Amino acid sequence: MLERLFKLSEHGTRARTELVAGLTTFLTMSYIIFVNPQILSTTGMDRDAVFVATCLAAAVGSLTMAFVANYPIGMAPGMGLNAFFAFTVVAAMGFTWQQALGAVFISGVIFILLTATGVRAWLIAGIAPSLRSAIAAGIGLFLAIIALSSAGIIAANPATIVGLGDLHSPKALLAVLGFLIIAVLDARGVRGAILIGILVVTVLSMLLGINTFNGLVSTPPSLAPTFLQLDVMGALHVGLLQVILVFVLVEVFDATGTLMGVAKRAGLLERTPNRLGRALFADSAAITAGSLLGTSSTTAYIESASGVQAGGRTGLTALVVGVLFLVSLFLAPLAGSVPAYATAPALLYVAGLMMRELMDVHWDDVTEAVPAALTTLSMPFTYSIATGLAFGFISYVAIKTCTGRARQIHPAAWLIAILFFIRFAVIA
Repeated sequence: MLERLFKLSEHGTRARTELVAGLTTFLTMSYIIFVNPQILSTTGMDRDAVFVATCLAAAVGSLTMAFVANYPIGMAPGMGLNAFFAFTVVAAMGFTWQQALGAVFISGVIFILLTATGVRAWLIAGIAPSLRSAIAAGIGLFLAIIALSSAGIIAANPATIVGLGDLHSPKALLAVLGFLIIAVLDARGVRGAILIGILVVTVLSMLLGINTFNGLVSTPPSLAPTFLQLDVMGALHVGLLQVILVFVLVEVFDATGTLMGVAKRAGLLERTPNRLGRALFADSAAITAGSLLGTSSTTAYIESASGVQAGGRTGLTALVVGVLFLVSLFLAPLAGSVPAYATAPALLYVAGLMMRELMDVHWDDVTEAVPAALTTLSMPFTYSIATGLAFGFISYVAIKTCTGRARQIHPAAWLIAILFFIRFAVIA
């Protein structure tokens, strides 16, 4: 049956190898079941329901990837997009989380249409590589400032805007320890380093008496508080059009880049190029499904590369990931015991990894480097991924045009820059 479904021999792999690869991928990305509820619950969403939605969205996305595309790629709610959802759309812009879920749903529908019509490929081809790299790095810095604040390592300061927090507090010290554990374990090639770091800090906080243990396993909590609670009509509010645009753009760059990168590492682009379209459709559909369940955008995880490194070559790897996320539904008490300062090191470490994208910016070309720098720096300093994207695209088009290099600007870049300009000039 497995041979018929996943064509194992055709891909030069075995069931046992795929099972190990699936477990490896799950261990490297399972931290999301602790981090995502922590982030989205700040909007007023029920934490237990978000936990269930996270596990189910990851399972649905991974299983779709397994059976539709036969790709060894795990899926789950994306880092960065969940922070944008919680801290920008809801906290800063003042929209309800129901409206934000509606925006995610609409972006998912648009994403499916872009994929089906080929516009998605047109958008990707039209955005300068330097800007794409800067967007990823900027999201990393955005996650970093959230992580440092959650850990109490930085704090508001009326004189300097932001300053050093109380490093003598147990929470800050535990966060620092957690970050060191994650970094050292990952550097030594230990699978699940991020998950281990989160769990170690959680256990230590309980032993020190600053956190309580709620239990290990139980019946999965109710999904009712978030299931089908999205407000699609409310998401059509003029102020949310920019939000939908940001969701679509980040989803396009993040998911597509991850899918192509992992597939290339597995040798699937050369062997089965026709399946890439199915994989793109699978991750598009997962976004819509996640919004219905009650979580931010679901996307392909770059951590899937660890499973490919372990030998994963088919959808059986993704199937194992999906099943393990379903099993995780029974770990709700443990997830509820994880404090913010335990997940902060994970956010900070992921942020550090995302900063590597700056290596691909064309720093020797001012017309590429300046917009890229503006994109990256604006996201954390304005506390908005949307603003960073806007500054980046508008400055890119303006600088290229004023230096006589307008022909280098792809129509997609013009379109995005004009939409953001209208947002600032007319709507704001």
